[in-house]
Amino acid sequence: MPPKKTGVLLVNLGSPAEPTVAAVRRFLGEFLRDPRVVNLPRPLWWLILNLFVLPLRPRRSFLAYRKIWDKKGSPLIYLTRRLAEKIASALAAKNIAVREAMRYGEPSIASQLRAFRKAGVDRVSILPLYPQYSSTTTASVFDAAAAELMQWRHIPEIRFIGDYHRDPGYIAAVANSIRQYWHLHGKHERLLMSFHGLPEMLTKLGDPYFTHCERTAAAIAEQLSLQDHEWQIVFQSRFGKAEWLKPYCLDTLQELPKRGVKTVDIVCPGFAVDCLETLEEIAIANKQAFLKAGGSAYHYIPALNDSDAHADVLVNLLLSSD
Repeated sequence: MPPKKTGVLLVNLGSPAEPTVAAVRRFLGEFLRDPRVVNLPRPLWWLILNLFVLPLRPRRSFLAYRKIWDKKGSPLIYLTRRLAEKIASALAAKNIAVREAMRYGEPSIASQLRAFRKAGVDRVSILPLYPQYSSTTTASVFDAAAAELMQWRHIPEIRFIGDYHRDPGYIAAVANSIRQYWHLHGKHERLLMSFHGLPEMLTKLGDPYFTHCERTAAAIAEQLSLQDHEWQIVFQSRFGKAEWLKPYCLDTLQELPKRGVKTVDIVCPGFAVDCLETLEEIAIANKQAFLKAGGSAYHYIPALNDSDAHADVLVNLLLSSD
């Protein structure tokens, strides 16, 4: 029997196709219509989304996207593409095909799975680029893949990697990136590890995301030999009036100078590559808030992005889960 032809599908969140109000509205519409993302009764959310959110939010979000867009396009898109290219190069000798997909926007999960089918791939590893599992992200990737595969007569062998929040290679790579940044720029009084927030209710319903974030942060702090007073975990990107995971990143940054902490470093170990939430919210808006509150120095430490170290981590993860 001939060996099975294997494909790897790396999946990230996605981005508007261009930094325009119309493109942002299309992207947000697809994103916010996902029932995994917003856990409200559908009729109620339909009214809120179409009468209030989509008419108003795209213009504000467009201004934020415009700050981070560059000649290469959306950082999330091109950094994910370059990361996939490095992984493809590393796996080429094993005859493993690699493609990147976006949960929202292009290239879609469905189109990339169809490309694998056309190429004769009969074994697919799906790796959502979310180190910590969440029903709002990881499970949504599974939903999209399953929705496409439900239409196929011949289902390929599927491996779905649900998380890698305590993978030793991932933890070491993040810790090393922090060390390298400190070597070049100096170390500040407090290291904040900021993760994307979620409604607190989801934890009560069984979502392990909060626990995964705590474990990731603690493992990185241990690798760096940090004392308790030298680091803390925070959560960013709160949306709406519901209680979200705490402590809130922005509130913490505004409070720290009052407690005598005037210099901070901040890293986002839940983001595989830099995107709107890191480059605009954390690196720009939250920095301004911290300095305005009395802080004197603020450094954002970039994500692993398309670094060789990041590619090595994911290659090892894919091969070890094979």
